[in-house]
Amino acid sequence: METYEILWNKVLEVLKKTVSMISYSTYITQLKPVDLLGTTLVLSTKTEMFASEVAVRLQDKIRDALKTAETGITDIKLFVGDGKEDYLAQKGVASIKDEIENTPINPNYTFDTFVVGDSNRYMCAAAKAVADNPGESYNPLFIYGGAGLGKTHMLHAIANQIKRNNPLLNVLYATCEKFTNDLITTIRQGKAYSQEGMDFRNKYRHVDVLIIDDVQFLAKKQSTQEEFFHTFNELYAQNKQIVLSADCLPKDIELLSDRLKTRFEGGLMAQVLPPDVETKIAILQKKAEMKKNILSLDVALYLAENSESDVRSLEGLLNKVIFFSKLHECTITLDSAKAALKESVSPENKQEIITPDDIIDAVCSFYGIKKSDLTGKRKNKELVEPRQICAYLMTDILSIPLISIGEALGGRDHTTVIYSRNKIAEQMKENTRILTTVKDIRNLILKK
Repeated sequence: METYEILWNKVLEVLKKTVSMISYSTYITQLKPVDLLGTTLVLSTKTEMFASEVAVRLQDKIRDALKTAETGITDIKLFVGDGKEDYLAQKGVASIKDEIENTPINPNYTFDTFVVGDSNRYMCAAAKAVADNPGESYNPLFIYGGAGLGKTHMLHAIANQIKRNNPLLNVLYATCEKFTNDLITTIRQGKAYSQEGMDFRNKYRHVDVLIIDDVQFLAKKQSTQEEFFHTFNELYAQNKQIVLSADCLPKDIELLSDRLKTRFEGGLMAQVLPPDVETKIAILQKKAEMKKNILSLDVALYLAENSESDVRSLEGLLNKVIFFSKLHECTITLDSAKAALKESVSPENKQEIITPDDIIDAVCSFYGIKKSDLTGKRKNKELVEPRQICAYLMTDILSIPLISIGEALGGRDHTTVIYSRNKIAEQMKENTRILTTVKDIRNLILKK
């Protein structure tokens, strides 16, 4: 076995822990070490398709693994087939346009599949007006409201209708997190002021419609706010349509610059509220119909009265009822719906005997901190991660409203809980330490 093969095997052991199982089995296993040029490892893959995926998504992780494995290798080259030219130098990092691909627009999220009620009628009317005449009025359109109320559905509906009515218009939908990550990638690779940096800006600024979801994640990110400010200004000056969504009003986004607040508030602010019982029933029956099921009024009313205030929890209950009917091969009736919900929260299910205090105690024990510090107002660095993990575990394990979780964590609002939950969920995908920590604390809780 050649030296470079031995070194590559060490790198593979690291990559198994740092990339997803799908990426590893699909792409990493297709890479073969073929040479060592000084401190540069030469890898080969069969097709350009595999090379492109490595260039866009995996090369940074491979370079990190080289350092972690202490191989002494400082860089990589990638050959395609029998070729002898470095694919990464030709098309890899230099193709930032490819790297910052759009978040796909869901074709199922349309105005036709959105149930309109008193709680969202104003927001829906504003969205339709923008979709019918982008850039002509209500610019920007700022949609705000709690989690799980249909904001993302509405953003996709706007995008779908614009693309259907005006196929030549360039519509870009992205989450605020995607925008931030694209910017960070460009800066980290030292490309901010090069052609690649221009590619990043052109991608977001040379569009006819820019739709950004969850702009509350601009909170505290000064560099991202600066970039977004200039992107907003350039599009607005050209009468390009901008649509934004957030969990709260611009003035309530923590440490958001005043100039962004005034621009966000300069268009139309459209709030979406929790649905009333009648709207919940209509939503349940619509979603059941889309899933090829029939939901009678009495069943829909029962689920509506036993759900939380958001649409997402409604769909969760509906899925339990549909699964129960398929599992037991029975039709959906009021009795089967009650049995389905009872089964999902039976005494054997530990979720129902775990309390918020159990989770707080487990987190405090793991980190060696006091409960009063975890639930207190201090914002010390060493308390941020435990609080966020605590919020994540409560949302994941307990069947209680976000408001109740916020109260258990010292009177924090639901937007803080949402931010903490999403932050830990994302970190668990990339940070093995956070993933292991959450698993260990969960085990502590479930063993009680």
